[in-house]
Amino acid sequence: MRSLIPRSRALAVLVSGAALVLTPLSGQATARMPVGEAPDCFVPPAGASAKGGHGPDTRDISAAEQKAIEAQTARLLKAKTARAAASVNVPVYVHVMRDAAGNGDVTDTQISQQIAVLNKTYGGQESSQAANTGFTFTLAGVNKYDNNQWHKDKQSSTYRKKTRQGGKNALNMWLVDFAYLGIATFPWDYARQPGIDGIRVQYTSLPGGSATNYDLGETATHEAGHWLGLYHTFQGGCTATNDEVADTPAQSSPTNGCPTGRDSCSLPGLDPIHNYMDYSYDSCYNQFTLDQSTRMSSMWSAYRA
Repeated sequence: MRSLIPRSRALAVLVSGAALVLTPLSGQATARMPVGEAPDCFVPPAGASAKGGHGPDTRDISAAEQKAIEAQTARLLKAKTARAAASVNVPVYVHVMRDAAGNGDVTDTQISQQIAVLNKTYGGQESSQAANTGFTFTLAGVNKYDNNQWHKDKQSSTYRKKTRQGGKNALNMWLVDFAYLGIATFPWDYARQPGIDGIRVQYTSLPGGSATNYDLGETATHEAGHWLGLYHTFQGGCTATNDEVADTPAQSSPTNGCPTGRDSCSLPGLDPIHNYMDYSYDSCYNQFTLDQSTRMSSMWSAYRA
């Protein structure tokens, strides 16, 4: 998950698998992340502008659970005699959660541009080093709600269960105003909690939004990556297993900004700061790798096909 905090900056910390968010307004630590969800992706450092940071945007996955998930995925693929999908079109339902005064609204143009960004990034069109994942996205519907609580992502499990559309193959994107850039669920959690499956995205991160450094629409790309089964590139830190993807060099911690040459691990390779699954600025992002593409296809076949 990516964290966005446009105004006063919130601090998101992952403690014992829970996302702890300290807001300057309340001074209270709140919100244990529900099962099946990632903590917000990135929280910007003090002084950074909106969407300045990624925080835990998915639920915490321990090394033991990570190993179990890989084994479960292999069993499912074998049982289905499934081949990784070569190409997949994903229907996208966008839910605009406004308050009673209309705050949180986005234009039809912004929504169209967001879908275009998803197709561009998953199509490998931002760099010659990028993989064309074979995933394409089609807008299936737009719904707008006026609810002060939902706008602030309150009662999130309730509103998602009430508004979610489509099956396990449908990407539901709720646009809200919260302290994060985004929050996502993993594909292997769909069977347990289908009603909350999808991604929540800070509405100011859409193309043309006001989230400084995060206004090119690539928060949705990042969160959809989790929804398709990818971990952060820094999952597991400086370990060989890391994010279960062989061609993303290990990194010890998330990136902030776009620090060329960053190398936070002694293992081979520089940190993959241009990868959509790190916490870099939108302008720094430009690629998924071939092995990430393969993983997404396998996860789709195992859990969403």
